[in-house]
Amino acid sequence: MRCSEKQFKPGSTFHIYNHVIEDYDLFYEDEDYNYLLNLFEDNLKKIPASIYAYCLMPNHYHFLIRQDSDVKIFKLFNNSFISYAKHFNHKYSRKDPIFRSPLQHIKVDNDLYILQLSKYIHLNPVRKELVDNPEDWEYSDYKRWIDNHFPFKIPFANLNKKLLPIKYTEFVNSCFNFLSYSEYLQLTSDKSLHI
Repeated sequence: MRCSEKQFKPGSTFHIYNHVIEDYDLFYEDEDYNYLLNLFEDNLKKIPASIYAYCLMPNHYHFLIRQDSDVKIFKLFNNSFISYAKHFNHKYSRKDPIFRSPLQHIKVDNDLYILQLSKYIHLNPVRKELVDNPEDWEYSDYKRWIDNHFPFKIPFANLNKKLLPIKYTEFVNSCFNFLSYSEYLQLTSDKSLHI
């Protein structure tokens, strides 16, 4: 479900995603992933936002992201992916659109949902059998969640710094896809240690 433009306000969080048209991939080699991440980083300097989680997959992407200014967050994606599409079409000798639909976005209203969506996003490469473990996929921020010292150039949002890396790792590796509110409170109970 796409959000209305009036929902894009500072402090609002969104799950933003899209999928390429049939029979194509969005990224064919490491250089493609890195090109998009560099574009995204450059555009973040103009349109402030903080990322809870992201994953770039061969034929789609997911971002869980907070809008940090009055500039609508979808403009960050439009700027980044329009530039990427031009690069992609030039590199691979194409002329047509690369996405099957307009940018998809869902508003996320609470930390519990953020945590569950983060797990869903980080496990995408495992579910698609690209890697055995989420930390083995180079094109997500999972390592930032589980390692306090992992270098991360893009602004990172982290559930009010309540979640321990070891607890997040256990949650991602567990068979539980959904948490009750009391389980969420237990998972985020230690406020003295931060991601």
